[in-house]
Amino acid sequence: MSKPATVAAPPAAKRAAGKKKARREKLFAYGMLTPTVAAVGLLMAYPIYVAVNLSFRGGEITDLQNLGQYPLTLSNFFSVITDPALLGDIWRSIVYTVGVVVPAFAIGLGLALLLNKAFPGRRIVRPLALLPWAVPGVAVAAAFSWMLDSSFGVINYLLRTVGLIDQNVAWLADSNTAMTAVIIPTVWKFYPFFTLVLVAALQAIPGDLYEAARIDGASAWQQFRNVTWPALRTPAALAIVITGIGVFREFDFIFPLTGGGPDNATQTLAVRIYNEAFEYFSFGVSAAVGVVTMIVAGALLLAAGRSVRQGLN
Repeated sequence: MSKPATVAAPPAAKRAAGKKKARREKLFAYGMLTPTVAAVGLLMAYPIYVAVNLSFRGGEITDLQNLGQYPLTLSNFFSVITDPALLGDIWRSIVYTVGVVVPAFAIGLGLALLLNKAFPGRRIVRPLALLPWAVPGVAVAAAFSWMLDSSFGVINYLLRTVGLIDQNVAWLADSNTAMTAVIIPTVWKFYPFFTLVLVAALQAIPGDLYEAARIDGASAWQQFRNVTWPALRTPAALAIVITGIGVFREFDFIFPLTGGGPDNATQTLAVRIYNEAFEYFSFGVSAAVGVVTMIVAGALLLAAGRSVRQGLN
């Protein structure tokens, strides 16, 4: 006796079953992510709420737990926006950020290309090259404060030894050199992040691509431009944006080294926030500067993201 023929499910039923399965998987993924997203959102939302609420409060604020007892006002923002020093603080923040990110990326890229090559002792050099990233910023600032000292700093000694300067330079006390003096240790701290990201991206490039390029007669520069850089472009852009955000609000290096001086030559928005809160005890004005900083950083982030997307396309 012959078996009855199996009837295949219609295509419409298969598509409906596939969509239902995909919907279940998506809901499961969202369900797994919800607790983490909620926790992170709460940790971010509450401090932002307190800062924004504080920025609209007037009077002498002494109790941050009961901000409702202080009157609502726009005077804090009026004071910040009409202050001629605000544009200078924003400009110095941008100069500091660009001055750190550009050389840090260049050093990180060069070191990543080097560490991607096979050479004796590479396993020892790799962790040593990434070591600065693990050092606390305050410790780095303390070390460079000694190195850049105008009287007995090793930087002046080395520059005098090679004949680049005739007398000691007051790196941290001169308004013409103070910004450079705070940029140098920040670059030393942040370049390992670029190295780590770019080394990981380089190791993901198949070696067959380089072999094919060499067979075609491509030079080292042509291999970098046509093989290496296209693979590095996306992770490099992401690393630049992340580092730029971190440097824009950096405080650990500037304040221990110069305190924002001399003559406000290194006073960025982050230092201004601290000074308003703990030097002048104007917590409302300090919070208003913080809100302005978030707006400026968000605008720069959007502009950088748009430029990155255009470059990737």
